[in-house]
Amino acid sequence: MSGRKPVGLFDRLMRLPAFLWLAAFFLLPFAITLKISLSEPATAIPPYLPLLDWRGGLDGWSTFLEALNFDNYRTLYADPLYRDAALGSLTYAGVASLILVALGTPLAYALARAPARWQPLLVALVIVPFWTSFLIRVYAWIAILKPEGLLNLALRRLGLIDAPLTILNTEAAVIVGLVYAYLPFMVLPLYAVMNRLDPALREAAADLGAAPSRVFWTVTVPLSLPGIAAGAGLCFIPMVGEFVIPDLLGGSETLMLGRVLWTEFFSNRDWPLASAVAVLILAIVLGPVVLFRDSLRAGEGEAP
Repeated sequence: MSGRKPVGLFDRLMRLPAFLWLAAFFLLPFAITLKISLSEPATAIPPYLPLLDWRGGLDGWSTFLEALNFDNYRTLYADPLYRDAALGSLTYAGVASLILVALGTPLAYALARAPARWQPLLVALVIVPFWTSFLIRVYAWIAILKPEGLLNLALRRLGLIDAPLTILNTEAAVIVGLVYAYLPFMVLPLYAVMNRLDPALREAAADLGAAPSRVFWTVTVPLSLPGIAAGAGLCFIPMVGEFVIPDLLGGSETLMLGRVLWTEFFSNRDWPLASAVAVLILAIVLGPVVLFRDSLRAGEGEAP
């Protein structure tokens, strides 16, 4: 028998604004996007056909549904451009997420183990980049990574290279930009989980003879898995649809769904196909969203 208390009327009323918000700003826009993705392209003539005749009753709905077509989704399946873009988005987001886990885990651990009086300042330093425009921070990386930029200048003065390295407009530049931009999203949830861990568990492992490295891998990391999953989900989901970073730091060969989406909307003006790409992005991130939800429940001690 479940130990959960029944939800009262007051609790339902308190949740109502959240559901109304989701319905107005997620479900309705998604329904519009889905409808456009099943429409026929017509340059600069929105709304796109077919249109629903509300006065037609069931016949109007029947005519409307029969007129919808899946040609745009067939195009996504048949054209290798979109398959490559989807694969590219998953690859970039996956590689960047792994690097973020590798960098964020020890950084969050260091924050959690720092003296209590220093932790607010250290957390503030992690959040400081959010005080600057995201676009400006990406442009700053152009100044760092370009052939005559700060990185090549420093490497040449140190005598490590003779000629400038080609970093900008490469896959490496995209990964660097993604890792830099999303590192706080990895560190903060992981720090929140590690900061709540009972230090007695680490002390008990140390008393039993475990070295600090073994305590970290056998005690801290397993107990921090909900935070790792939450941070990885918070980073992976938006990175799949990222546009600014691959557009500014990646070369013309950098294929990601965000760039394809922008091209279809604003260059080709094919809104139905662009809407199909948007639905594809949502379908790709739906799995990580579910995993992220389950990791939050696990972190709160609830059964998934």
